Amino acid sequence: MRKRILAVLLGSAMAATSALSFAPAAFAEEATEAATEAAEAAGAAAELADLSDSDAFIAVFYYTYSDTYISSVRTALDAKWQEMGLEEGTGYQNYDSNSNQTTQNEQIDTAISMGATALVVNIVTSGSVDASQAIVDKASAAGIPVIFFNRAVESDEEEGKVLGSYDKCAFVGTDAPEAGHMQGKMIGDYVTEHFDEIDLNGDGQISYAMFMGQLGNVEAIYRTQYAVEDANAVLTEAGKPELVYFDESNTDCYQVDQDGNWSATAANNYMTTNLSQYNEENGNMIELVICNNDGMAEGAISALNDKGYNLGTDDCKTIPVFGVDATDSAKQLIADGKMTGTIKQDAEGMADAIAFLSGNVATGKDVMDGTDSYNISANVSNKIYIPYGVYTGEE
Repeated sequence: MRKRILAVLLGSAMAATSALSFAPAAFAEEATEAATEAAEAAGAAAELADLSDSDAFIAVFYYTYSDTYISSVRTALDAKWQEMGLEEGTGYQNYDSNSNQTTQNEQIDTAISMGATALVVNIVTSGSVDASQAIVDKASAAGIPVIFFNRAVESDEEEGKVLGSYDKCAFVGTDAPEAGHMQGKMIGDYVTEHFDEIDLNGDGQISYAMFMGQLGNVEAIYRTQYAVEDANAVLTEAGKPELVYFDESNTDCYQVDQDGNWSATAANNYMTTNLSQYNEENGNMIELVICNNDGMAEGAISALNDKGYNLGTDDCKTIPVFGVDATDSAKQLIADGKMTGTIKQDAEGMADAIAFLSGNVATGKDVMDGTDSYNISANVSNKIYIPYGVYTGEE
């Protein structure tokens, strides 16, 4: 059983993350580095409860198994349950909601009727108070705790409305703007340093494509906004022109996965179509690709590969591609020279926190008992943030 991390270590992560959350677009490089170092340092986890002799039966609902990052959380969380003495089918049960909120609601009803003692929910309809409150109401009526994770349960304007409505409720996730700020800073620094080689047509500006994971999703909104705003702030400060969206007819300045799945397929289809018109032969090649997650980055890279780019060899050109999550496959693409960078979303850290809270409720403690060393929201006392970190292949 791993030991609890020293409070001073996570305290550093808390301070750094707080600085990032409220910083303007051109937030300080020192804050970014501090958050990254703190996140990397926070490698130990809180001590997990031994539930082998308990009557715990934890129902875990994933918005979709097909999301690469969510799959990594599921793998990590399965390992935590087993470390705590729980076996699948008797101590815990996983559900794939397949991106359908109605399906997830029905699965929750089934789990409650089967005697679930706690619900762990990766909600499908991110940011919807109605959807999340309906789940809280189901849990409250059954008298069992509910722990939401990863996907926002309420908007910033309604923060605390759902999480404050039930004393056996909590959230484990990330501070949504932070990933966008960190990605934007990373992109701005990279483009500033490599401007001339990125500017393939020599027109003195960098044209970019942006792939958005889901409309209405808080994380997607902030990543789409701040990745460009913060990159432009860095470029402007360095005396460089701002990024220019490749398709001037698209006033949204992004292409979104219409199914809301943040998928490689969606990004691949978009990028393939884009490259048929925007290419070096026409003098208007897309020179930079920004993605809300690593899955979409993989899809964009695959389309570039088909056109002879980003093959990881010295004799081919590489279009800078940036993502979020630091999945194993993205790390390999970076190692192979096919992808430039990503923002680490700590699946292991998220699983640790979920398992710790689940252990609390399974042993009769308050859901937030013993969480002083975690990075807790200043606004909502039962919301835990897992810090992000920059990943460019050097850990």
